[in-house]
Amino acid sequence: MTTAGSSDGDRVPEADFTPEEIARGRALRRGQWPPALAGRLASLLLLLALGLTPAGAGLVGLFGDSWAARIAGGGLALVLLRQLVALPFAARVRIVRARFGLVTQGWGGWVLDVLRGLLVSVPLALGALFAVYALAGTTSRWWIWAALGAAVVTVALSWLAPLVFEPLFNRFTPMEPGPLRDALLALAARDRIAVRDVLVADASRRTTALNAYVSGFGRTRRIVAYDTLLTTAEPREVELVVAHELGHVKHRDVARGTVLGALGAAVGVCVLAAVVSRQPLLDAAGVSRFSDPRSMMLLAAVAALGSTVAGPFGCALSRRVERRADAHALRLTEDPAGFIAMQRRLAVANIADPEPPRVLHVLFGTHPTSAERIAAARRRRPVG
Repeated sequence: MTTAGSSDGDRVPEADFTPEEIARGRALRRGQWPPALAGRLASLLLLLALGLTPAGAGLVGLFGDSWAARIAGGGLALVLLRQLVALPFAARVRIVRARFGLVTQGWGGWVLDVLRGLLVSVPLALGALFAVYALAGTTSRWWIWAALGAAVVTVALSWLAPLVFEPLFNRFTPMEPGPLRDALLALAARDRIAVRDVLVADASRRTTALNAYVSGFGRTRRIVAYDTLLTTAEPREVELVVAHELGHVKHRDVARGTVLGALGAAVGVCVLAAVVSRQPLLDAAGVSRFSDPRSMMLLAAVAALGSTVAGPFGCALSRRVERRADAHALRLTEDPAGFIAMQRRLAVANIADPEPPRVLHVLFGTHPTSAERIAAARRRRPVG
Protein backbone atom coordinates (compact mmCIF):
# COMPACT_ATOMS: atom_id res chain seq x y z
CA MET A 1 0.00 0.00 0.00
CA THR A 2 1.10 3.60 -0.50
CA THR A 3 0.94 5.94 2.44
CA ALA A 4 -0.57 9.36 2.05
CA GLY A 5 2.22 11.86 2.33
CA SER A 6 4.82 9.45 0.94
CA SER A 7 6.21 8.91 -2.51
CA ASP A 8 4.99 6.10 -4.74
CA GLY A 9 8.15 4.18 -3.87
CA ASP A 10 7.40 4.20 -0.16
CA ARG A 11 5.17 1.17 -0.16
CA VAL A 12 4.70 -0.72 3.06
CA PRO A 13 3.82 -4.42 2.68
CA GLU A 14 0.75 -5.49 4.58
CA ALA A 15 3.07 -7.65 6.70
CA ASP A 16 4.27 -4.47 8.42
CA PHE A 17 0.86 -3.59 9.80
CA THR A 18 -2.23 -5.71 10.04
CA PRO A 19 -5.55 -4.34 8.76
CA GLU A 20 -6.66 -4.08 12.39
CA GLU A 21 -3.61 -2.00 13.37
CA ILE A 22 -4.12 0.31 10.39
CA ALA A 23 -7.81 0.69 11.19
CA ARG A 24 -7.03 1.43 14.83
CA GLY A 25 -4.51 4.14 13.91
CA ARG A 26 -6.98 5.73 11.51
CA ALA A 27 -9.75 5.61 14.10
CA LEU A 28 -7.61 7.41 16.67
CA ARG A 29 -6.56 10.01 14.13
CA ARG A 30 -10.17 10.62 13.09
CA GLY A 31 -11.21 10.88 16.71
CA GLN A 32 -8.57 13.26 18.02
CA TRP A 33 -7.73 15.55 15.13
CA PRO A 34 -11.13 17.30 14.75
CA PRO A 35 -11.18 18.57 18.38
CA ALA A 36 -7.44 19.32 18.24
CA LEU A 37 -7.84 21.45 15.12
CA ALA A 38 -11.04 23.02 16.48
CA GLY A 39 -9.14 24.03 19.62
CA ARG A 40 -6.45 25.75 17.57
CA LEU A 41 -9.06 27.51 15.47
CA ALA A 42 -11.05 28.63 18.52
CA SER A 43 -7.94 30.09 20.13
CA LEU A 44 -7.01 31.96 16.95
CA LEU A 45 -10.53 33.29 16.48
CA LEU A 46 -10.60 34.49 20.08
CA LEU A 47 -7.41 36.48 19.59
CA LEU A 48 -8.59 37.91 16.26
CA ALA A 49 -11.88 38.96 17.86
CA LEU A 50 -10.06 40.68 20.72
CA GLY A 51 -7.20 42.09 18.67
CA LEU A 52 -9.00 43.40 15.60
CA THR A 53 -11.87 45.03 17.46
CA PRO A 54 -12.02 47.48 20.39
CA ALA A 55 -13.09 44.58 22.63
CA GLY A 56 -9.50 43.74 23.52
CA ALA A 57 -8.61 47.33 24.39
CA GLY A 58 -11.77 47.55 26.47
CA LEU A 59 -10.86 44.37 28.36
CA VAL A 60 -7.38 45.65 29.20
CA GLY A 61 -8.86 49.01 30.18
CA LEU A 62 -10.94 47.30 32.87
CA PHE A 63 -7.78 46.92 34.95
CA GLY A 64 -7.54 50.66 35.60
CA ASP A 65 -5.46 53.54 34.35
CA SER A 66 -2.12 52.32 35.71
CA TRP A 67 0.35 51.23 33.03
CA ALA A 68 1.62 48.35 35.16
CA ALA A 69 -1.87 47.21 36.19
CA ARG A 70 -3.01 47.15 32.59
CA ILE A 71 -0.06 45.02 31.50
CA ALA A 72 -0.30 42.65 34.46
CA GLY A 73 -4.08 42.33 34.37
CA GLY A 74 -4.38 42.27 30.60
CA GLY A 75 -1.54 39.79 30.21
CA LEU A 76 -3.01 37.46 32.81
CA ALA A 77 -6.44 37.72 31.20
CA LEU A 78 -4.91 36.98 27.80
CA VAL A 79 -3.21 33.77 28.96
CA LEU A 80 -6.19 32.56 31.00
CA LEU A 81 -8.75 33.24 28.27
CA ARG A 82 -6.71 31.31 25.71
CA GLN A 83 -6.40 28.46 28.18
CA LEU A 84 -10.12 28.45 28.98
CA VAL A 85 -11.09 28.44 25.30
CA ALA A 86 -8.68 25.62 24.47
CA LEU A 87 -9.46 23.53 27.57
CA PRO A 88 -12.69 21.83 26.40
CA PHE A 89 -11.05 20.77 23.14
CA ALA A 90 -7.95 19.49 24.94
CA ALA A 91 -10.21 17.56 27.31
CA ARG A 92 -12.01 16.01 24.36
CA VAL A 93 -8.71 14.91 22.83
CA ARG A 94 -7.78 13.38 26.16
CA ILE A 95 -11.09 11.48 26.32
CA VAL A 96 -10.48 10.06 22.85
CA ARG A 97 -6.93 9.01 23.70
CA ALA A 98 -8.13 7.45 26.96
CA ARG A 99 -10.69 5.44 25.01
CA PHE A 100 -7.80 3.97 23.01
CA GLY A 101 -5.82 3.16 26.14
CA LEU A 102 -3.15 5.83 25.71
CA VAL A 103 -3.98 7.75 28.91
CA THR A 104 -3.12 6.44 32.36
CA GLN A 105 -3.43 9.71 34.29
CA GLY A 106 -6.54 10.73 36.19
CA TRP A 107 -8.34 14.01 35.64
CA GLY A 108 -6.82 15.46 38.80
CA GLY A 109 -3.32 14.88 37.48
CA TRP A 110 -4.28 16.37 34.14
CA VAL A 111 -5.60 19.53 35.79
CA LEU A 112 -2.41 19.73 37.82
CA ASP A 113 -0.38 19.57 34.59
CA VAL A 114 -2.48 22.40 33.16
CA LEU A 115 -1.71 24.48 36.25
CA ARG A 116 1.98 23.65 35.95
CA GLY A 117 1.85 24.84 32.36
CA LEU A 118 0.34 28.12 33.50
CA LEU A 119 3.07 28.40 36.11
CA VAL A 120 5.52 28.51 33.22
CA SER A 121 3.53 30.45 30.62
CA VAL A 122 2.16 33.28 32.80
CA PRO A 123 5.56 34.63 34.00
CA LEU A 124 7.00 34.31 30.48
CA ALA A 125 4.06 36.16 28.93
CA LEU A 126 4.02 38.91 31.54
CA GLY A 127 7.80 39.34 31.34
CA ALA A 128 7.63 39.70 27.56
CA LEU A 129 4.74 42.19 27.71
CA PHE A 130 6.39 44.35 30.36
CA ALA A 131 9.63 44.40 28.35
CA VAL A 132 7.94 45.22 25.03
CA TYR A 133 5.76 48.03 26.39
CA ALA A 134 8.56 49.50 28.49
CA LEU A 135 10.68 49.68 25.34
CA ALA A 136 7.81 50.94 23.17
CA GLY A 137 7.18 53.77 25.64
CA THR A 138 10.86 54.75 25.65
CA THR A 139 12.06 54.67 22.04
CA SER A 140 10.60 54.49 18.54
CA ARG A 141 13.20 51.84 17.76
CA TRP A 142 11.91 49.56 20.50
CA TRP A 143 11.65 46.68 18.05
CA ILE A 144 15.45 46.48 17.68
CA TRP A 145 15.96 45.88 21.40
CA ALA A 146 12.90 43.64 21.57
CA ALA A 147 14.26 41.51 18.73
CA LEU A 148 17.61 41.14 20.51
CA GLY A 149 15.83 40.30 23.74
CA ALA A 150 13.67 37.67 22.03
CA ALA A 151 16.77 36.00 20.60
CA VAL A 152 18.51 35.96 23.98
CA VAL A 153 15.45 34.59 25.77
CA THR A 154 15.08 31.84 23.16
CA VAL A 155 18.65 30.70 23.77
CA ALA A 156 18.25 30.92 27.54
CA LEU A 157 15.04 28.88 27.53
CA SER A 158 16.68 26.20 25.39
CA TRP A 159 19.42 25.83 28.01
CA LEU A 160 17.07 26.00 30.98
CA ALA A 161 14.38 23.61 29.70
CA PRO A 162 16.15 20.35 30.68
CA LEU A 163 17.14 21.70 34.10
CA VAL A 164 14.06 23.70 35.12
CA PHE A 165 11.00 22.89 33.02
CA GLU A 166 11.32 19.14 32.38
CA PRO A 167 11.43 18.29 36.13
CA LEU A 168 8.13 20.16 36.59
CA PHE A 169 6.31 17.55 34.53
CA ASN A 170 8.26 14.33 35.04
CA ARG A 171 10.36 12.60 37.65
CA PHE A 172 13.71 11.29 36.46
CA THR A 173 15.66 8.46 38.04
CA PRO A 174 19.02 7.01 36.98
CA MET A 175 18.71 3.80 34.99
CA GLU A 176 19.75 0.77 37.00
CA PRO A 177 23.22 -0.56 36.13
CA GLY A 178 22.97 -3.44 33.69
CA PRO A 179 23.40 -4.58 30.10
CA LEU A 180 20.97 -2.04 28.60
CA ARG A 181 22.53 0.96 30.35
CA ASP A 182 26.00 -0.26 29.31
CA ALA A 183 24.80 -0.73 25.72
CA LEU A 184 23.35 2.79 25.55
CA LEU A 185 26.50 4.39 26.95
CA ALA A 186 28.61 2.29 24.58
CA LEU A 187 26.44 3.43 21.68
CA ALA A 188 27.04 7.07 22.63
CA ALA A 189 30.78 6.42 23.05
CA ARG A 190 30.93 4.79 19.61
CA ASP A 191 29.25 7.90 18.26
CA ARG A 192 31.81 10.05 20.12
CA ILE A 193 29.11 11.81 22.09
CA ALA A 194 29.70 12.61 25.75
CA VAL A 195 26.71 11.64 27.89
CA ARG A 196 26.52 12.38 31.59
CA ASP A 197 23.91 9.79 32.54
CA VAL A 198 21.04 7.59 31.41
CA LEU A 199 17.74 8.53 33.05
CA VAL A 200 14.29 6.99 33.14
CA ALA A 201 11.23 9.29 32.95
CA ASP A 202 8.05 8.22 34.72
CA ALA A 203 5.91 8.70 31.61
CA SER A 204 3.68 5.76 32.55
CA ARG A 205 1.79 7.90 35.07
CA ARG A 206 0.38 9.82 32.11
CA THR A 207 0.48 7.62 29.04
CA THR A 208 1.27 4.26 27.49
CA ALA A 209 3.06 5.95 24.54
CA LEU A 210 6.72 5.10 23.92
CA ASN A 211 9.57 7.56 23.47
CA ALA A 212 13.15 8.49 24.34
CA TYR A 213 15.29 11.55 23.79
CA VAL A 214 18.69 13.10 24.48
CA SER A 215 18.42 16.25 26.57
CA GLY A 216 20.76 19.02 27.62
CA PHE A 217 24.04 20.50 26.42
CA GLY A 218 27.62 19.63 27.27
CA ARG A 219 27.91 18.50 30.89
CA THR A 220 24.13 18.40 31.31
CA ARG A 221 23.54 16.04 28.38
CA ARG A 222 21.72 12.85 29.29
CA ILE A 223 19.85 10.05 27.56
CA VAL A 224 16.23 9.91 28.75
CA ALA A 225 14.03 6.88 28.13
CA TYR A 226 10.34 6.60 28.94
CA ASP A 227 9.67 3.82 31.41
CA THR A 228 6.95 2.67 29.01
CA LEU A 229 9.60 2.09 26.35
CA LEU A 230 11.76 0.05 28.70
CA THR A 231 8.90 -2.20 29.76
CA THR A 232 7.47 -2.69 26.24
CA ALA A 233 10.30 -2.72 23.69
CA GLU A 234 13.12 -5.18 23.21
CA PRO A 235 16.56 -3.93 24.38
CA ARG A 236 17.77 -3.72 20.77
CA GLU A 237 14.76 -1.59 19.86
CA VAL A 238 15.56 0.74 22.74
CA GLU A 239 19.11 1.05 21.38
CA LEU A 240 17.75 1.96 17.95
CA VAL A 241 15.46 4.64 19.38
CA VAL A 242 18.41 6.11 21.27
CA ALA A 243 20.61 5.87 18.14
CA HIS A 244 18.08 8.08 16.37
CA GLU A 245 18.19 10.59 19.23
CA LEU A 246 21.99 10.56 19.19
CA GLY A 247 21.69 11.53 15.53
CA HIS A 248 20.14 14.80 16.65
CA VAL A 249 23.13 15.41 18.91
CA LYS A 250 25.65 14.40 16.24
CA HIS A 251 24.17 16.86 13.77
CA ARG A 252 23.81 19.51 16.49
CA ASP A 253 20.10 19.73 15.84
CA VAL A 254 19.34 21.22 19.25
CA ALA A 255 22.04 23.88 18.84
CA ARG A 256 21.00 24.55 15.24
CA GLY A 257 17.37 24.66 16.28
CA THR A 258 18.19 27.09 19.06
CA VAL A 259 20.06 29.38 16.68
CA LEU A 260 17.28 29.18 14.09
CA GLY A 261 14.72 29.75 16.83
CA ALA A 262 16.60 32.80 18.06
CA LEU A 263 16.86 34.21 14.54
CA GLY A 264 13.21 33.40 13.91
CA ALA A 265 12.18 35.11 17.13
CA ALA A 266 14.18 38.22 16.23
CA VAL A 267 12.78 38.37 12.70
CA GLY A 268 9.29 37.67 14.04
CA VAL A 269 9.51 40.62 16.42
CA CYS A 270 10.58 42.89 13.55
CA VAL A 271 7.67 41.73 11.39
CA LEU A 272 5.27 42.10 14.31
CA ALA A 273 6.49 45.63 14.92
CA ALA A 274 5.94 46.55 11.28
CA VAL A 275 2.41 45.14 11.31
CA VAL A 276 1.10 46.34 14.67
CA SER A 277 2.32 49.88 14.06
CA ARG A 278 0.03 50.29 11.04
CA GLN A 279 -2.59 52.87 11.88
CA PRO A 280 -5.56 51.07 10.25
CA LEU A 281 -4.96 48.08 12.54
CA LEU A 282 -4.51 50.30 15.58
CA ASP A 283 -7.76 52.07 14.74
CA ALA A 284 -9.53 48.73 14.40
CA ALA A 285 -8.16 47.73 17.82
CA GLY A 286 -9.43 50.94 19.37
CA VAL A 287 -6.05 52.47 20.28
CA SER A 288 -4.17 55.44 18.86
CA ARG A 289 -0.61 54.15 19.28
CA PHE A 290 1.07 50.82 19.90
CA SER A 291 2.84 51.96 23.07
CA ASP A 292 -0.56 51.95 24.78
CA PRO A 293 -0.75 48.59 26.63
CA ARG A 294 -4.34 48.25 25.46
CA SER A 295 -2.87 47.21 22.10
CA MET A 296 -1.60 43.92 23.58
CA MET A 297 -4.52 41.94 22.17
CA LEU A 298 -3.67 43.21 18.69
CA LEU A 299 -0.07 42.13 19.30
CA ALA A 300 -1.20 38.66 20.41
CA ALA A 301 -3.57 38.30 17.44
CA VAL A 302 -0.90 39.16 14.87
CA ALA A 303 1.63 36.90 16.60
CA ALA A 304 -0.83 33.98 16.61
CA LEU A 305 -1.69 34.50 12.95
CA GLY A 306 1.99 34.63 12.03
CA SER A 307 2.67 31.46 13.99
CA THR A 308 -0.16 29.69 12.19
CA VAL A 309 1.19 30.69 8.78
CA ALA A 310 4.75 29.69 9.70
CA GLY A 311 3.71 26.35 11.22
CA PRO A 312 3.84 24.19 8.05
CA PHE A 313 7.32 25.50 7.19
CA GLY A 314 8.54 24.53 10.65
CA CYS A 315 6.98 21.08 10.26
CA ALA A 316 8.72 20.59 6.91
CA LEU A 317 12.06 21.48 8.49
CA SER A 318 11.35 19.12 11.39
CA ARG A 319 10.61 16.22 9.03
CA ARG A 320 13.88 16.82 7.24
CA VAL A 321 15.79 16.80 10.53
CA GLU A 322 14.04 13.60 11.63
CA ARG A 323 14.89 11.85 8.35
CA ARG A 324 18.53 12.76 8.86
CA ALA A 325 18.45 11.35 12.40
CA ASP A 326 16.92 8.13 11.05
CA ALA A 327 19.73 7.84 8.51
CA HIS A 328 22.25 8.37 11.31
CA ALA A 329 20.68 5.59 13.39
CA LEU A 330 20.90 3.21 10.44
CA ARG A 331 24.56 4.08 9.83
CA LEU A 332 25.45 3.78 13.51
CA THR A 333 23.73 0.43 14.10
CA GLU A 334 23.78 -1.10 10.59
CA ASP A 335 20.58 -2.88 11.55
CA PRO A 336 17.79 -2.06 9.06
CA ALA A 337 15.72 -5.04 10.18
CA GLY A 338 15.91 -3.93 13.81
CA PHE A 339 15.06 -0.36 12.79
CA ILE A 340 11.96 -1.57 10.94
CA ALA A 341 10.91 -3.63 13.96
CA MET A 342 11.42 -0.59 16.18
CA GLN A 343 9.34 1.66 13.92
CA ARG A 344 6.57 -0.91 13.86
CA ARG A 345 6.71 -1.18 17.65
CA LEU A 346 6.45 2.59 18.07
CA ALA A 347 3.62 2.95 15.54
CA VAL A 348 1.54 0.15 17.05
CA ALA A 349 2.14 1.17 20.68
CA ASN A 350 1.45 4.85 19.97
CA ILE A 351 -1.52 3.91 17.73
CA ALA A 352 -0.12 5.95 14.84
CA ASP A 353 -1.78 6.06 11.45
CA PRO A 354 0.92 4.76 9.05
CA GLU A 355 -0.79 6.50 6.14
CA PRO A 356 -2.29 9.83 7.30
CA PRO A 357 -3.94 12.16 4.77
CA ARG A 358 -1.32 14.07 2.83
CA VAL A 359 -2.73 17.51 3.65
CA LEU A 360 -2.80 16.76 7.37
CA HIS A 361 0.74 15.40 7.27
CA VAL A 362 2.13 18.36 5.30
CA LEU A 363 0.49 20.94 7.54
CA PHE A 364 1.08 19.35 10.95
CA GLY A 365 3.39 16.33 10.63
CA THR A 366 6.67 16.84 12.48
CA HIS A 367 8.05 13.37 11.62
CA PRO A 368 8.06 11.25 8.48
CA THR A 369 5.22 8.76 8.37
CA SER A 370 5.85 5.24 9.60
CA ALA A 371 5.64 4.07 5.99
CA GLU A 372 8.33 6.52 4.89
CA ARG A 373 10.66 5.51 7.72
CA ILE A 374 10.24 1.80 7.10
CA ALA A 375 10.72 2.26 3.35
CA ALA A 376 13.93 4.25 3.96
CA ALA A 377 15.28 1.44 6.16
CA ARG A 378 14.49 -1.14 3.49
CA ARG A 379 16.44 0.86 0.93
CA ARG A 380 19.52 0.69 3.12
CA ARG A 381 21.67 -2.39 2.73
CA PRO A 382 23.41 -3.76 5.83
CA VAL A 383 27.20 -3.89 5.83
CA GLY A 384 28.62 -7.27 4.82
